[in-house]
Amino acid sequence: MMREVNAGEKLDQYLLTELIARSGMASIFKAVDQLSGAAVAIKVPYLQFESDVVFYGRFKREEEVGRRLDHPNIIKVLAPRHKSRMYIAMEYVDGVSLRAIMRDERPLRTARALDFARQVCNAMVYMHSQGVVHRDLKPENVLVTAAGQVKIMDFGIALDESARRLTWSGLSTAIGTPDYMAPEQVNGRHGDARTDIYALGTMLFEMLTGNLPFAGSNVYAVMRAKTGEDPQPPSRFVPGIDPQLEEIILRAIERAPRNRYQSAAEVLADLNAPERVRLTGRATRLHPRSLRAQRVRRALWMVLFFGSLAGIFVSLIWLANRYPAAQPRAGQSFRGR
Repeated sequence: MMREVNAGEKLDQYLLTELIARSGMASIFKAVDQLSGAAVAIKVPYLQFESDVVFYGRFKREEEVGRRLDHPNIIKVLAPRHKSRMYIAMEYVDGVSLRAIMRDERPLRTARALDFARQVCNAMVYMHSQGVVHRDLKPENVLVTAAGQVKIMDFGIALDESARRLTWSGLSTAIGTPDYMAPEQVNGRHGDARTDIYALGTMLFEMLTGNLPFAGSNVYAVMRAKTGEDPQPPSRFVPGIDPQLEEIILRAIERAPRNRYQSAAEVLADLNAPERVRLTGRATRLHPRSLRAQRVRRALWMVLFFGSLAGIFVSLIWLANRYPAAQPRAGQSFRGR
């Protein structure tokens, strides 16, 4: 009978040595491949998800795409000799997430942020050439080794042009992580390479400023802002930011895909030589509505609304006192003539 696995147990050719992390759907173990002696990472879904058809499709997608991709900035998925249950075997990366780095360094130094962005973009150039769009690029899905090497992971919702037989009928078409989702994803479209470019631009914005382009009290407010408002310019948070870098970021996160960079190769060229980027005045043409401004406007409307009600109420009291209703005298009644 199938059961949850634990550290210290053997799973096919792998000896699970320690639990690295738990997510909402799977456990990740460090393990030793007893055939090669190499350290590996094993991602094992929780039992309740193994029989879920939609989850199975996502997990299978992640494994198939991972096996096909071979790039130094993408975590390599391995092919076990035999599998007795659902899991993914991957190269073991001794590192931390970009999210953890961003929590400790807020904002990142420009040179460090650009180095990470270039490595992510290098991986994007390669994966897009293989017909793969990640669609969920975010700091949590980017690992960084002690040597500073970037490794992209989690291709669970990737769009793979070579495997369109895998569908997502059981999931919402608006998939991704709200802060890094492109507007077309919010609107329910599948997206393309420019969707990953949007996510990269958002990550670079956050690395350099310590903030996101759109703020909101909840995910729905953020998603509405993305589809109908302009972002905050990076210079609002970092007044001395290099204008060429701001130009790169704002072009990458343009609301309409046609106005963004059209390929990761274009982005990489500008990231490698930002001093050559031509300024177009994008930052000065933005009309963002900050959350604070929205709250101020809402408060003003409330003051005006309740002030108007109070004014009407006072006017009615004054009229009632100024023109009291006529009362009949004792013993007299009003009759029609």
